[in-house]
Parts: sequence; C-alpha cells; structure tokens
Amino acid sequence: MNWKRLPLGPLQTNCYCLWNEKKECVLFDPGEEAGKLIKWLKANQLNPLAILLTHAHFDHIGAVDKVREAFEIPLYVHEKEAKWLLDPSLNGSQLFAMSEMVRLKPADHVIKNEKTLTVGSFTFDLYETPGHSPGSVSYYHGGEQVVFAGDTLFMGSIGRTDLPGGNHKELIKSIHDNLLTLPEDTIVLSGHGPETTIGNEMDSNPFLNGF
Repeated sequence: MNWKRLPLGPLQTNCYCLWNEKKECVLFDPGEEAGKLIKWLKANQLNPLAILLTHAHFDHIGAVDKVREAFEIPLYVHEKEAKWLLDPSLNGSQLFAMSEMVRLKPADHVIKNEKTLTVGSFTFDLYETPGHSPGSVSYYHGGEQVVFAGDTLFMGSIGRTDLPGGNHKELIKSIHDNLLTLPEDTIVLSGHGPETTIGNEMDSNPFLNGF
C-alpha cells in the first residue's frame, strides 16, 4: 500500500490518501480545496471508497460534501460529533468567523463502540482519542504501521484543548492509553505538520513527559 499527505486550505490541514495495488483508496479529513483533491485523485487514477474523519472541526471537513458527491462514497464520523457536521457553532466555522459557514449533509455511517472498521480491503483498529475534541478517533493500520491521529498528537506537540469540548487531562490520557501503546516504529500521521513516530514522541515530546 501507499499513502500521501496532502495539506489543504489556509490552515494547511493534512488530508491523507491510503491506497492499495488496485488503486482503491480511503480518504482522511478532506478539509478544503475539494477541486484540487479531486483533480489529484483522478490524475492518479485512484478510486475512493470512503471518507473517514478523525474529528469534525471545520478545517477537517470543509471539502467532504463535494468529494463524496464526486465519487459517490460514504462518510464516517464518531457519534459524539455527528451533529457537528450540520452545525457551524459546533464545528468551529462560526467561532472562527469563517467567510462561509460549514454545514454538511449527515454522515452515512456513525462510529459508536466499534473496535475495528473495514472498508473494502482496508481494515483499521479504532481508538477513541478524545481531548482535542470529544469524538476524536485515531485509525491504526497494522499492515502499514501507520496511525491517522488527526489533531491528537503532533511532532513535538499535542492537540489544542481550548476549543469547545476540549480537555487537556483527557487528551494526555488518550495519547498514553491508546497511542503510546502502539509499536514504537508506528508512523504518526497528524492533522497538521509532518509525520513522526510513536518512538520519537515517547522520547522527545515535552508534553508527554512526567505523566
């Protein structure tokens, strides 16, 4: 399999594409610039099967409807943030005075207590990682040893917790209980910035010392 990081929009939110040898793919967090993303997918002859959200803040969902309509694919989101898709006051687009409020159609699939998720030939272990937001989810693909962590964990940093529903103590617990237990060579694909590894963050992330 292969994966690609595609920073989109003014906040350079990372959208990720993971694809197999059949050119089937899943997309994570298409936050902005739907036209650019659709053009890239078609140019690389990739066939999206689904959109998976790590969480439903506006900068991670802005391109969702245009992309899922272009490819007629389903959208997955955690139940705690299903209503966020429809409400700018919850997804943050109203809070940040965006020029256009983000209101999406409802999700096709709502994640509840599932421990795994299979889409086509792709199977992920699901980890609820609240703290940055109450419905944050991390998707671990053991075969590729990558975890799509959204805004939970970054290179040398962690997600902000000053937005509605954020909780610093809960975030630190999520990281320690669900992410730092993964193999140390697991690649962490974050919502912003470059990739890192679990081992690197265990050794050097100043926010995780002394827990």
